[in-house]
Amino acid sequence: MGTMLRTFSLPSPRERGIRTLSLPSPRGSGIRTRLLRTLSLPSPRWRGIFIVTIMLSLLFLTPSSSSAITKTDKRKARSITRTIARSIDRARSRPLTRAEMKAAEDRLAEMGYGTGPVDGVIDDLTRNALIAFQKWEGRRVSGSMGRADFEVIMMAAAPRAKDAGYRHVEVDLDRQVLLLTDDNGAVMRILPVSSGSNRQYHEKTMSGLAYTPRGRFRIEAKISGWRKSPLGLLYYPNYFSGGLAIHGNPSVPQTPQSHGCIRIPMSAAVELSELLPLGTIVLIYDQRSFVSAKDWAEADMQANTR
Repeated sequence: MGTMLRTFSLPSPRERGIRTLSLPSPRGSGIRTRLLRTLSLPSPRWRGIFIVTIMLSLLFLTPSSSSAITKTDKRKARSITRTIARSIDRARSRPLTRAEMKAAEDRLAEMGYGTGPVDGVIDDLTRNALIAFQKWEGRRVSGSMGRADFEVIMMAAAPRAKDAGYRHVEVDLDRQVLLLTDDNGAVMRILPVSSGSNRQYHEKTMSGLAYTPRGRFRIEAKISGWRKSPLGLLYYPNYFSGGLAIHGNPSVPQTPQSHGCIRIPMSAAVELSELLPLGTIVLIYDQRSFVSAKDWAEADMQANTR
């Protein structure tokens, strides 16, 4: 088959995952054709497809002469495939640079995941942003950022609210995230949350089902600072149904663990409370339950124009 592989280069980090492979056609016809395959590898799951593509290209290039592909050719192809796979693995195992981490923070902030200062430092605010992003994208939730996370962040689309066209809050119980929208319904902030565990609890002479109700609600009461409730302390609570509130808590597990409230990180509690005036619409849903509140929003608009 002649020289099957001429060049394989790993480009600079700014090119983010672009691999270029040059494969000349077999000798024998006097005509030399250059086959160029350039593909972007946005995430590790494409690596297998890349390797299979190269393997098939090597095995099934049609010779211009009558000679058949030999076992030696196939062994060479397998060896080249293994070499390519090892090269890609080494590239993906490289630690992120400070510039790459800063670029990822900038992209997260642009999509609405509040990272705090865009400085390339993974602090508590950045970790919360990463957790919210990983929850929204259905990735393994770690609060840390490897190269695979970096590549997904740089190509991700900003989250969209389920109900558009008006200012409100949505809590996606399946993803365990909160979305705050602007007056047009565009998402401007995403936070990780922990909702009701759906388990029975018996604490401090109280018992019940730790359940977060689904449906549409309004912020009906607010308290600045700490509030001591029968089941614990709430930081800047925004009540939407009886004693249930969206509030800050030092513990925001990655899974539903509350008594029914919507826990958010402490670092976001004051800012979110300022952005949720009384009457703000709150939509809480899972994959089986969703109720739009556009009729409420229209009624509010009509009332404000009178």
